[in-house]
Amino acid sequence: MATIPITLRGAEKLKTELHRLKTVDRPAVINAIAEARAQGDLSENAEYEAAKDRQGFIEGRIQEIEGKLSAAQVIDPTGLDAGGKVVFGATVELEDEASGDSVTYQIVGEDEADLKQGLINVSSPIARALIGKEEGDTAEVQAPGGVKRYEIVAVSYR
Repeated sequence: MATIPITLRGAEKLKTELHRLKTVDRPAVINAIAEARAQGDLSENAEYEAAKDRQGFIEGRIQEIEGKLSAAQVIDPTGLDAGGKVVFGATVELEDEASGDSVTYQIVGEDEADLKQGLINVSSPIARALIGKEEGDTAEVQAPGGVKRYEIVAVSYR
């Protein structure tokens, strides 16, 4: 299995979710199943079916997170020394050449991406256009509305 890049913050977030699933959600759903079984006939017991569905979801998510963590290559952006190049984990300040709007993104793994927080997936079109570039370079991104050009104003590793 190929390694999956993830930032230190993203790995901690997954570990926290895994801990919650195993220590809070899993025991709660086991109790819900036990209570539903105590009500008698399981063939027409909606609470039992709902609890079993929830248990399936929780167990699936636990397996998914454990798989991702086992294949994860944890990268600490503060320890990067990429010589000013845009790499995974870098924070990049961009200026839209057409509108002059300024935006800042950090390039992160798939599970961490959240555009509202300025976290973009490493496999997104804009991240792919930025990787390998340096401060002062221009990146062209194929967007749904056409090609957008961004000037890289600053690159940092935080």
